[in-house]
Order: sequence, then C-alpha cells, then structure tokens
Amino acid sequence: MSSWWRLWKIVFIFTKYRLDSLVPIEQLPLSLRIALWFAPWRLNPVPSKYNRGQRLRLALESLGPIFVKFGQILSTRPDLIPLDIVQELKRLQDDVPPFDNDQAKALIEQQLGQSIASIFAEFSAQPLASASIAQVHAARLHATAEHPAAEVVVKVVRPGIEDTIERDLQLLETMARLLVKYSADGRRLKPLEVVDDYRHTIYGELNLQIEASNATQLKRNFADSELLYMPEVYWQYTRSKVMVSERIYGIPVADIDALHAQNTNMKLLAERGVEIFFTQVFRDSFFHADMHPGNIFVSREHPDTPQYIAIDCGIVGSLTEEDQHYLAMNLLAFFNQDYHQVAQLHIDSGWVPPTTKVHEFSAAIRSVCEPIFDKPLAEISFGQVLIQLFSTARRFNMEVQPQLVLLQKTLLNIEGLGRQLYPQLDLWSTAKPYLEKWMRDRFGPKAAWKELKRQLPGWIEKAPQIPGLMHGALTRLNHLDESQQNLQHELQALRAELQQQRLQRRHQALATLAVASGLFAWWNAFTLGIPEVVGVSVVALGFVLLLIRA
Repeated sequence: MSSWWRLWKIVFIFTKYRLDSLVPIEQLPLSLRIALWFAPWRLNPVPSKYNRGQRLRLALESLGPIFVKFGQILSTRPDLIPLDIVQELKRLQDDVPPFDNDQAKALIEQQLGQSIASIFAEFSAQPLASASIAQVHAARLHATAEHPAAEVVVKVVRPGIEDTIERDLQLLETMARLLVKYSADGRRLKPLEVVDDYRHTIYGELNLQIEASNATQLKRNFADSELLYMPEVYWQYTRSKVMVSERIYGIPVADIDALHAQNTNMKLLAERGVEIFFTQVFRDSFFHADMHPGNIFVSREHPDTPQYIAIDCGIVGSLTEEDQHYLAMNLLAFFNQDYHQVAQLHIDSGWVPPTTKVHEFSAAIRSVCEPIFDKPLAEISFGQVLIQLFSTARRFNMEVQPQLVLLQKTLLNIEGLGRQLYPQLDLWSTAKPYLEKWMRDRFGPKAAWKELKRQLPGWIEKAPQIPGLMHGALTRLNHLDESQQNLQHELQALRAELQQQRLQRRHQALATLAVASGLFAWWNAFTLGIPEVVGVSVVALGFVLLLIRA
C-alpha cells in the first residue's frame, strides 16, 4: 500500500506542476496523444509564476533524493535537455532547500557525543551547500596536539531521509516486478537487479562512514598526484550521520568564466578529466560514480597544469577483473573501428546470446558508431549514441549488465563535463593511448614478471612442503586405484549375482509353464479317453524339454 500511496503522490506532483506540458506531444503515438489530450489534469492551468525549468526543479525537489539525483544527471546534458531547463536543474547539485539548523546541530552533538562548542572553535549555522541527502556547514576545529586549528566542513545527513528513500525504492521495485511480468523486455533489462544495485548504492551514500572510507581510498590511490586531490577526512569526528573533512577552496568546475579568468589550460583540464576516469576504472577498479559538477572543483594553484579536487564520495563503483578486461578490449576495438571484434567480445562475455550472428550484430553496431568518428566532442552526443545502441541491442536480445550501470552513468557525467570545459576535445586520441598502455601493462612481460615476483614468496614458503604434498597425492592416487579396482571387483560380483538371480527366475518361470502345459495335456488326454500313463508321460517330457532348453 505504501508503494501505491507513493505513486499517487508522484502523480499529484506531476499534475500540480503540469509536467505534461514539457512532453513533446506531437512526437508521441496517436493513442498517447489522445490520452494526454483528454487527461483530467489538463483542467488545471499551468502555473504561470514559474517557468518550465523551475516547475521541473520544484517537482523533483518535492519528490525527494532519488528524483533529485535524476535531475542532477539531466543538468549535465545540454545536448539532450533545453538550455533553460539545464540552467535551472544545476541548482539541484548543491542548492536544495536546507533543513532546520537546530536539527543539524542536535544531530551533530548526538552523533559525536560532545557539544558543538567543545569540538569547534567556529561553526557556521548557515549551510555552505545543501543537496538531496545531506547539507554541509563550515567550521574550524580547536587546535590540538595532533592538528592545528584546521578549517573543515561538517556534513550532516537529512533527518528522516531513510523513510522517503525506502518508499521510493519499494515503488521502483514494484514497477520493476511489473516490467518483468508484463513486458517482453523485462528479463533482458534486468530491472530487479538494477534496482537492487541502486538500493545498495543509495544506502551506502546514507552512511557517511562509508563515504569517508571511499574518500580515504581515493586519496591513497592518488597520493602525490598532479591529476586529483582528495580532502583529508578527520576520522575522530566522523560517524554514520556526520562527517568532518578538510575544507577546500577550489573553483567549481561549472564556473567556466572563473576558470578562463585565471587562464586555466582548458584543453589539458579536459584531457586530465578523461585520464582520471580511465585511471580509476582500469588501474584501481575504484571510481567516483557521482561526478556531477557540484562535486568537482579545480585548484586555484598552477592554472597552466590544473588539478581537480573531488568531494562527496558516497557513490563509488568497481569492476571485476573479467569485466575490466572485456570493457578494455571492447573500447580498444571500438576506437580501432573493429566492429566485428566488438560483436565477438559481446558474445564471448555472455552479454548477448551465443546464437547471435556476428556479422549481423557487427553491421548493426557499425551503422550506429561509424558516423561519430573524426568528430570533436562538441559534435557528438553519447546520450544519443547510447539510445541508438540500446535500440540495436534490443534487436539482438542483449541483456542489461547491472554491474555496468554506474559506469555508464559516470561516463555520461564525464562527457557532459568535457563538453562544458573544452568542446573540441578529441576523446579518441586522449583515451586510446591510455587503454593501449593499460593492456601492455596488464598482459605484457612486465606484468608477467610482476605477477611472478608477487607469487614467488608464497611458492618459496611452500617449497619445503612440496615433497610431502607430492607423497600424499601419490598415496591418495594409489588408494584411489585400489579403491577403483575393489569397486570393479564388487561390480563384477554384483553383475554375476544379478545374472544368476535372472537365470533362477527364468528357470522358475519355465518350470511353472511346463507344469501348466503338462496338466493341460493330461486333462486333454483324460477327457479324450487316453490312459493316465500317457498324460503323466506328456507332463514329464514337457518339463524335461523346457529345463534342457533353459
């Protein structure tokens, strides 16, 4: 019932802000156009005090964090969404209405077990930023022997947000079950698996200790790197609902005017963004999966060699070695325009059925991908390409890979970011050398030598045990051979016993038949007046003949 009540609220918000007016009705099938024309909510006028971008933003804010996340993704796609709507949706990145300051302070004190004044020399009641799940306050720690009076930010989870998220997830799960049950594409799209992955992701984002550990891991992965800086986490002041970390003073990556004002090398900045993405995915298999512009800053130092700063690591993704390998091979084949290899890899990985005809699948992929090569990013829309690829994949029964959904979302964020920073970026020439180097490092002689060195200590440690292990293995093999021989003898004896029983049953059956035949013959002899001796002789003869034949 809670799912249906939540669905009713969504419909109410949809009609309140008349979001149907944003739908291009003329592009819909005739049946849907007629349904929308006669929909009862058309009796309500479109709110005149808000423009269409504001109506969409307010509706998403009213519906809660999952819908705000969706709006954040849309805000990075000016190639898919009109510019006036994009500008309004950007406010969802860090300008969601904050919750009450007294609630924030009470939650901080409850989580840390100390008063605000005892922890912080300064604390700003007015939040620096407010997003869908948490808000951030500026503060300054008291000086201690371990740390100076450091400037920090205090992140606090919105009170009661778990209930709203759980209702939305239950609704998504209900819709996924309906899709599986009634849609022909339900099994291929794997909506239940996708919702389950998203449930795991969003609940991980609600636990700030998980976010803190993610940030710490990313900081370790990029220690002393010129590409990316991660703020320090103060673990002694971090709990499940509160996190304290270093305050940074970078330029928001979406503030293009400020980046140009300090003469930032925009081309290098865009290329480094691509390099960071591929480094996280392939070198570390641990990538920041919420890279919308509200979470990305650029250092004010060294604008000629710009460095990124990332915050909000609540959502991260990772890949198995198998998925890494297949993804890298797919991308390299794609960059080399080897569509036959792309199709074959999809079959080998099990992403499409093994009965798929490679030449037909490769031709379909070529028709979608070929037009986008030799074009700068400004002239390419990966969003449109993905839509066409999904349509193509549907024809070949390609199943959705839930483990790649976060990666696809991150790739769209990266594309949107690169489009804003440097639209002339040549994505292919930037990414291809990195992937080729990764493949050499992963499967070349150096990688083999590195793996040998990694395994060698374990082999040396186990070397004294090898003779004993070999003796034990040979002993077990001998016992196994003896056991097999004994088993064969037992099987032969059992086979002979079964044969003997079969012969005995056959003899019994034939004897019974002989007696019956003899009695029948004796009866005929008696009724026909033949002497009894003849009948007895017939019985005896028939019985003997049958036994001999048996």
